[in-house]
Amino acid sequence: MEHVEHTFEPVYDGRSRILILGTFPSVRSRAAGFYYYHPRNRFWDVIAALTDETKPETIPEKKAMLLRHHIGIWDVVRSCDIHGSSDSSIRNVTPADIKGLLEKAPIERIFGNGGKACQLYEKYARELTGRPIIRLPSTSPANAAFSLEKLTHIWREELKDFID
Repeated sequence: MEHVEHTFEPVYDGRSRILILGTFPSVRSRAAGFYYYHPRNRFWDVIAALTDETKPETIPEKKAMLLRHHIGIWDVVRSCDIHGSSDSSIRNVTPADIKGLLEKAPIERIFGNGGKACQLYEKYARELTGRPIIRLPSTSPANAAFSLEKLTHIWREELKDFID
């Protein structure tokens, strides 16, 4: 276990309608300094499919695609003790200031990328925000039960009213 701080900012702007929350960046994401950097994580494939865009490769391309479609992303945890990238090992959590973000952006709905993100949100943020979170199946490679097609279908059904 090591104590790790989240080192990069949320992605959102004054037009963001939805907020997608993860748990905490993986080892690869922490090294790259941006969200969902593990090559087998399907987050960027799913978002590209939902927005009818080419999968972005660079951090500026990823940020631009999210903002073009009014999508904000962040993680529930600001710092924690964690073993590698294992969400199940997360301990000694300091939550992110999700309430503060919600005061700056016109977020209409909050979604969790997987059950652990939702569990942590419920424990550390729900009371402060007064807002529910909707669980989406995780895009993590650990969620092998969901094919990319199945993930995309479920995410599309949940997000269709919010993505332009």
